[in-house]
Amino acid sequence: HVQLVESGGGLVQAGGSLSLSCAASGYSVSTNCMAWFRQLPGKEREGVARIDFTGRTRYIDSVNGRFTISKDNPKNTLYLQMNSLEPEDTAMYYCAAQTVCYSDHWQYWGRGTQVTV
Repeated sequence: HVQLVESGGGLVQAGGSLSLSCAASGYSVSTNCMAWFRQLPGKEREGVARIDFTGRTRYIDSVNGRFTISKDNPKNTLYLQMNSLEPEDTAMYYCAAQTVCYSDHWQYWGRGTQVTV
């Protein structure tokens, strides 16, 4: 049974930082591909950053240079360090995992953590 549990969201002033965590169980962070998504009410979920099993990362333009996705393999945890936060970053942030890397389908999702700037 795969479980993804996010934590670390909260309220922060513009220009501030937050660090999100996603603890995985029943799923190996080290050998799979994972990502962070975000969603505003009434809007589609947007992929923010992704990391593959080699550690290679990709970001959307609006967060590139401000956000960093990483993983701790021994802790089986995914992270998202968010710096220079802007009001436009306000959203529910979700951790996602897939069984087939580089596909468009994400099989597993966490419940999300709210970030408010």
